[in-house]
Parts: sequence; structure tokens; C-alpha cells
Amino acid sequence: MTDLLWYQYALIGLIFAWSGFVRTSLGFGGAVLALPFLLLVVNEPLVFLPIIAIHLLIFSSWIAWSGHRQLQKEGVGSGTPESNIDWSYLFKALKIMIIPKLIGVVGLLTLPAQVMTSIIFGIVFIYAIGYVLNKPFKSKNKYVDYVLLALGGYVSGTSLIGAPLIVAVFATHVAKEQLRDTMFVLWFILVVIKMVSFLIAGVDLQLIHQLWLLPCAFIGHLVGEKAHRYMLKADTGLFFRVLGAVLILVSVAGLIHPPG
Repeated sequence: MTDLLWYQYALIGLIFAWSGFVRTSLGFGGAVLALPFLLLVVNEPLVFLPIIAIHLLIFSSWIAWSGHRQLQKEGVGSGTPESNIDWSYLFKALKIMIIPKLIGVVGLLTLPAQVMTSIIFGIVFIYAIGYVLNKPFKSKNKYVDYVLLALGGYVSGTSLIGAPLIVAVFATHVAKEQLRDTMFVLWFILVVIKMVSFLIAGVDLQLIHQLWLLPCAFIGHLVGEKAHRYMLKADTGLFFRVLGAVLILVSVAGLIHPPG
């Protein structure tokens, strides 16, 4: 990520701030709602995925640990779970996801960048339609659960944007007060697998650019914490519809006129 123009660096910084905001406020989506915009700036998924992965490791562990500390501070009250993480369902889901995850990682490291970019824009386009119609992915059947978890694991392996598929399943099996922190622990585990594959393959982790992009994501994280508390009480349907419309435009533009 060298020799870019100043406004490209500015756009990348803003997008990573947006990524931090989305990740913290929703509990997922830091990659799926940021990667399409990043690819319009620089059409190289392997440039941005290591940066996103490191951000996920840092913020997911931070938020999950903060949730644990908060629960201890408040004490276990009536009807309050003893842990902020549903470990039982987490490990059950991982058994289904691990093999597709590894297959997806291999695909990411072997497919040409243009092919991966088209796949990413296509997946985001499908997610965006669900947002616009206010009908996000939902699962009410155990066999559908298995399919969605397997697909989510594969997509997560290829591009870190499998969250909507995975959340669709977890949201029906994990208590609301445990969902966000459980998802963050899952993201941490899945990202560790991807980071190991990056290291083995010799992928550039863009550590120099972390020095300025991590603070950008942190700013988004701080705003996202406030938004999360607000969204727990408010109707977010309009937000998702507008967001979905923007993502459709971005995805169509990326598919018709690939960046590069």
C-alpha cells in the first residue's frame, strides 16, 4: 500500500474508522461493511485483510474481556447469565465451521485478486438486498443452521465477511445479553486461524500501516460504543435499509467497473 495519493490514504483512514464503528456498534460487520469500499480504493484484498484481521484480534478480545469484567462488577443477578459468553454453543458451532474455514483460507491464498474481488462484491450485494428489504438472514431449522455455519466458515476463510450468515444462526441459539461477546470470541478464534495462514504463506501484514490505521479504527470504536447503547433501545430498521442501498450501489459499481 505504497505510492498512493493523499486522498486515497484519507479515504482508507475514514473507511477503517467506519469499520471500527460498525464492528463495535453491531458486534459484527467490520469487514463486510468496509471491505467493498476499500477495494474501490485499492483492488487488493490481501492488502487489507491482514489489517482487518489484526483489528479484529485487538478489539474482539478487548470488548469480550470488558464484558466479562462488567458482569463481575455488577454481580450475577436474577436471570443474568453467569458468563457473558455462551461457550457451549460456541464450541458446537466451531465443530461445523472449522473444515469449511480452512478450505476458504486455501481459496483466498490461491485465487487471483480479481476473482476474489468479484466474489466479495457478489456476497455483499446479496447481504445488502436483505438489509434493504429488512429481511436479514434467519435460521429456524437445524439443517439450515449447519448449511449457514458451513457457508459462513468458508466465506470467513476467503474474505472475513461471513458474519451475517453466522450471526443468523447464533442469534437464534444464544441469549441476547451473551450474543455480542460470544460473537467476538468466535471472531477471535477464526481470525487466529487466518493469521497463521498469512504467516505461513508469507503475506505482508502491513504492520507499518497499523501505526496510523489502528487509531482510526479506535475512533470508530469509541463512537460505536455509544451507538451500541443507543441501538439497544432504538429501531435500527431505517439505518440498515439506507446502508443496504449504499452497499448495493458500491457492489454494482465494483462488479461492472472493477477497481484497479
